[in-house]
Amino acid sequence: MSMDLPKPIADYVAANARLDIDGMVKPFQPDAVFIDNGKNFEGQAAIRQLFEDEVIPVKAIFTPDTAWEEGDDFVVEGPAHGDFPGSPLRFTYRFKLANGAIKTLETTV
Repeated sequence: MSMDLPKPIADYVAANARLDIDGMVKPFQPDAVFIDNGKNFEGQAAIRQLFEDEVIPVKAIFTPDTAWEEGDDFVVEGPAHGDFPGSPLRFTYRFKLANGAIKTLETTV
């Protein structure tokens, strides 16, 4: 990936490419919220469970190809490939950062 992403986002994307669940959780604040198509997962434990249940089993890897800032948000788009119906699917990831970590991540297809 040749995009210049903020460090917590770049760390998350790199860990996802390795399907490294610890690395995927690490950039999130302890009380972060991950909103996956309208469903909220609050805190690192819930986010870890989401990754264990939904990402790792289907080897879903997000490969961003577009990024921009929109107000307080950092928006990243790109395809996710994996062993799931419709792969690859194009996702939009909307990040809010605070104190060098991911505060909120909202994903939509």
